[in-house]
Amino acid sequence: MRTILLVCTLGFLGVMAVQKLREGLRPAPVALLVASPPELVLQATVSAGVALQAGRNGHFFVNALLDGRTLPMMVDTGASACAFSEEDAARIGIRVDPADFTRVWNTANGPVRVAPIRIAVVQIGSITVRDVEAVVIPRGLLATSLLGMSFLRRLHDFSVAGSTMTLRG
Repeated sequence: MRTILLVCTLGFLGVMAVQKLREGLRPAPVALLVASPPELVLQATVSAGVALQAGRNGHFFVNALLDGRTLPMMVDTGASACAFSEEDAARIGIRVDPADFTRVWNTANGPVRVAPIRIAVVQIGSITVRDVEAVVIPRGLLATSLLGMSFLRRLHDFSVAGSTMTLRG
């Protein structure tokens, strides 16, 4: 379990380092003082996003609304898809049978059979993403469910500055 956390943390830090490098290469934004049409003001409001504060361990946690049920999750840019423990999947009404574990995922602790699923609606604050690819990890192998790239890549943008992660729908 520690190895999985270490690999996830290293993956997250690597992605953040690449983002910081990209930010360094972008020209600084120029502020223009012009009146904006109402549509542009609305876009700016929508792109303000949802701000998450890092926990004491440096990880970002959210209370996700999944098909109408709330579940705490850790944001993990190193996870290619959202991943739910079998226990958390049951809490949000997803039941899997042993025969549903049809795919193999390579993890830091070796290969693990997973059950592919889709979540109809994932909501984080004001951000809603529909039809999100996910997997269920067998009972006892995942301590905290993960909000992975199958959700994050569907956002307009996400970034980290200091201890704040901002998600923009």
